[in-house]
Amino acid sequence: MSEPGSNDAHLTRRRFFSRVARGALGVAAAGVAGAALVKAGARRQVWQIDPFKCVQCGQCRTHCVLENSAVKCVHDFVMCGYCELCTGFFYPDPNALNEGAENQLCPVGAIRRVFVEEPYFEYHIDERLCTGCGECVKGCSDFGNGSLYLQVRQDRCLNCNECAIAAACPADAFIRLPADRPYVVKHLGKDAVNPESANGGNA
Repeated sequence: MSEPGSNDAHLTRRRFFSRVARGALGVAAAGVAGAALVKAGARRQVWQIDPFKCVQCGQCRTHCVLENSAVKCVHDFVMCGYCELCTGFFYPDPNALNEGAENQLCPVGAIRRVFVEEPYFEYHIDERLCTGCGECVKGCSDFGNGSLYLQVRQDRCLNCNECAIAAACPADAFIRLPADRPYVVKHLGKDAVNPESANGGNA
């Protein structure tokens, strides 16, 4: 005769191993699904601007579907000369080398000029004010080191399938980059525009 409760113990063991098997299958399925999501995320692409093609036409300010354009000026400090007379900050012939609005190239005062030490100054972009007009970028590109350039800010961009700015861009400067490397770091050179070598990140 079997001992009292042996059938119950047998059923309990079967139930236990059945649950373990189902759990293992669930974990495996979740792992496969997670890997698929990671691969899908890596394949997702976002809009960006090739700073080596951009001609600062002003379309980024006027053609974005957002009221305040997702395109902003960024500053690659590695390239910056920290000039006292920054041609991205000042008009070509300013009345004086100070922060007076009449001397500033930016129409909305989105660039902050900070003294470092004689004769160097640092320039910071206030993205809340920047409209993406490209005036400062043009000045910096024409007469300076080109350390100011335009980028699509991914925390603002809706990543439309058909980007209205890209459609209007006369220089064909809009490109697609992997979502995990969404920015062009200009001092890395033109290779940084290549999705295979773009390092991404805020300049």
